[in-house]
Amino acid sequence: MKIAFLADPLSGFKTYKDSTFAMMREAARRGHAVYAFEQRDMALEEGVVSADIAHITLTGDADDWYRAAPKTAMRLSEFDAVIQRKDPPFDMEYVYGTYLLELAEKQGARIFNKPSAIRDHNEKLAIAQFTEFTSPTLVTSDAARLRAFHAKHGDVIFKPLDGMGGAGIFLIGADGMNLGSVIETLTMNGARTIMAQRYIPAIVKGDKRILVIDGEPVPFALARIPQGTEIRGNLAAGGIGVAQPLTAYDIHIAETIGPLLAERGLLLVGLDVIGDFLTEVNVTSPTCFQEITDQAGFDVAAMFIDAVERRSKGK
Repeated sequence: MKIAFLADPLSGFKTYKDSTFAMMREAARRGHAVYAFEQRDMALEEGVVSADIAHITLTGDADDWYRAAPKTAMRLSEFDAVIQRKDPPFDMEYVYGTYLLELAEKQGARIFNKPSAIRDHNEKLAIAQFTEFTSPTLVTSDAARLRAFHAKHGDVIFKPLDGMGGAGIFLIGADGMNLGSVIETLTMNGARTIMAQRYIPAIVKGDKRILVIDGEPVPFALARIPQGTEIRGNLAAGGIGVAQPLTAYDIHIAETIGPLLAERGLLLVGLDVIGDFLTEVNVTSPTCFQEITDQAGFDVAAMFIDAVERRSKGK
């Protein structure tokens, strides 16, 4: 197979933990040809979506890890699979990229995750489709509503709808200290919509990343455990990742949501679960492959490439 990865610059990969690298390594191990390009390499010209794409070979070195041939203009429909792995921010440039990828699909490209499905599933707001699994949640830009939500629930998490890695997440305690400042800052004085959620004390045991591949859960989650006085478990915010078997309720959540999301074209999803509550549905570039594999011995990348091979053949 010829597999192209739409990713951020390869030079910035940390190969010891990067999930896209793990996918590439597994694809190459199986003899598939691996290619890479960035969103800025795409173009729509005379009705055809193409990109300047480089064939890459993996060296096996942890740092100097790849060699790239000169980029060549190629139609995305020439590949057996195109893997969308661009990280957020999910800004308008990201949206424009999904439009181009959607046009490429109509020209025969097989793209995972499906561009329209990525666009339709905001990673914070998507939980509203599964309220049986969520803690009390409010989405608004109205300061009065946000204050009333805090008054009702006491300890409340406030966060932007377009963040990643724990950026912009605040915990306001029952005393309301800094409540006004946080609301004003996150909503830009009422100009931006944000999310408020009742604080889930089980965060001290970790924010679990449950990977779901083609509707099936990976049997181990990565619990990202906050350190010190931090309330965020995100690895980017200093959390420590601990692989652990899924609980019966984790499996229930994943097996309820996963098949539905797979039907919508989301081959790979990262469900974030704190305690028994679903907090996010990650669809852009879910991670934690290598941490789970290294600690639990389960080859997540192999499960993913299995799914890509199966879907690329129309099965």
